[in-house]
Amino acid sequence: MRALVRHVQNNNWEAQNIARVAAVISNKADAQGLVFAQEQGIATRVVQHQDFADREAFDAQLQHIIDEFAPDVVFLAGFMRILTPAFTTHYAKRMFNIHPSILPNFKGLHTHAAALTAGVKVHGATVHGVTAELDHGPIVLQSAVPVLADDDEHSLAQRVLATEHLIYPQVLDWWVNGLIDWNDNGIRVRDVRTQLYISDTI
Repeated sequence: MRALVRHVQNNNWEAQNIARVAAVISNKADAQGLVFAQEQGIATRVVQHQDFADREAFDAQLQHIIDEFAPDVVFLAGFMRILTPAFTTHYAKRMFNIHPSILPNFKGLHTHAAALTAGVKVHGATVHGVTAELDHGPIVLQSAVPVLADDDEHSLAQRVLATEHLIYPQVLDWWVNGLIDWNDNGIRVRDVRTQLYISDTI
């Protein structure tokens, strides 16, 4: 989330009336990202899932709060909740997520441990469009990093995270510049030769 905010700031998009971060919304009141957002003068809201009887009720309230800010696009960042079909349909083709693996490999949690257990030699991250199916939406951009012989979960996670901070703002940039075509056949980015970032960090 910080990387997305910094990208907007560094490009001076708000002053140019190109784009702005409308709000940062979390289901955790103690999320550090809320403090950062407030320091940047960005509106924040908290919708705690524990306050609701089921996912449908939570998602309905979350949708209501998001829609108060009338965003053109929604970027999920560290939002560890399974979303209902009604919610994902409401934001169809304008909601993105970043996942710490090269999808479709290692969906869900503990992706770095799963990659090490599987013995893969390449790991990475994926920015994808959000659909009703968990970690299954069309891929926008992926990163690849080598898995080293002495890697543990922490070292591998840190190397993947460094690429996440590059590829997620890149997707935001593509969206703001109108380059993302999202149709029933997937997502393609116009005027871009590759939708893969290969890290040279070894």
